[in-house]
Amino acid sequence: MGFYHRHILPTLLDKIMTGNAGLDLLRKEALATARGRVLEIGFGTGLNAAHYPHGAERVVGLDSNPGVERLARKRIDAASVPIEFHLGSGDRAPFADHSFETVVTTLALCSISDVDGALAEVRRLLAPGGRYLLLEHGLADDVHVQAWQRRLQPLYGAVLGGCRLDRPMPELVTRAGFRFEHRKHFYLADAPRFAGFMTLGSATPI
Repeated sequence: MGFYHRHILPTLLDKIMTGNAGLDLLRKEALATARGRVLEIGFGTGLNAAHYPHGAERVVGLDSNPGVERLARKRIDAASVPIEFHLGSGDRAPFADHSFETVVTTLALCSISDVDGALAEVRRLLAPGGRYLLLEHGLADDVHVQAWQRRLQPLYGAVLGGCRLDRPMPELVTRAGFRFEHRKHFYLADAPRFAGFMTLGSATPI
């Protein structure tokens, strides 16, 4: 991992996503049903830490970039639920089968290179009766927006750590063996449409 990805990218992404009240409300909504032992894949700089409900007994934050921990630490320390940070890849998570009652991804599946492997890990790690909670951006439902997503992908991905604009998130989740309990799609307010088509929902393994 190079200097840019380890030292500059975490700060850049943190600046982009900090202070968006609408996105904070969406994080809170996405995490509202988190229960028991929780794994968050793609923990990043800890922007979800303040939004975990008391039903989350302990949160394990997993991220592959060691540069995020220095920014995440203050949010971990201020959280109302216990959070521990682990360095590791979402597509090869270092935890035993069925270890978590809840697995979370928010704005993370776009940048994991092996997204199918990561979703297979979500399925493996969920305990019986567990729930996968997600808030992700991806391929839009408008063909004109899709065209711009594909045009901008090379530059966007290079600047933002491999982030993909064109992943069909609901299709990826169902293909991985999940059934949505609920989901909704919308464009994020105050975000460009090419980067702001969102999927928010919860799913369970079939």
